[in-house]
Amino acid sequence: QVQLVESGGGLVQAGGSLRLSCVASGRTFSRMSMSWFRQAPGKEREFVAGISWSGTSTYYADSVKGRFTISRDNAKNTVFLQMNSLKPEDTAVYYCASSLGHYYSSPRTNDWGYWGQGTQVTVSS
Repeated sequence: QVQLVESGGGLVQAGGSLRLSCVASGRTFSRMSMSWFRQAPGKEREFVAGISWSGTSTYYADSVKGRFTISRDNAKNTVFLQMNSLKPEDTAVYYCASSLGHYYSSPRTNDWGYWGQGTQVTVSS
């Protein structure tokens, strides 16, 4: 069983930055693909970014490409999402997800077996 705990959300002005963290329990973290999704009120959960187990491959949604960076530290069982140049439309609950499959670029929620509880990100205009 894998447990994921996100942190780092908050309120920020447009143009600002936030860094989200997700700590995973268990010994399988270094073999897992990791990702970040987000869900705004009244909208479906959407893929934001994914990273391979080794950290050498990453994939981003077009809406965040060039502004967000996903990274991981396997020694600390942690994945990060650095968010720069934030916009009001980035406001959402952000979820960390993991998978033992090679799905680091999959936007399908069904491909991700474990989820965190989410952290709120609010960007004011």
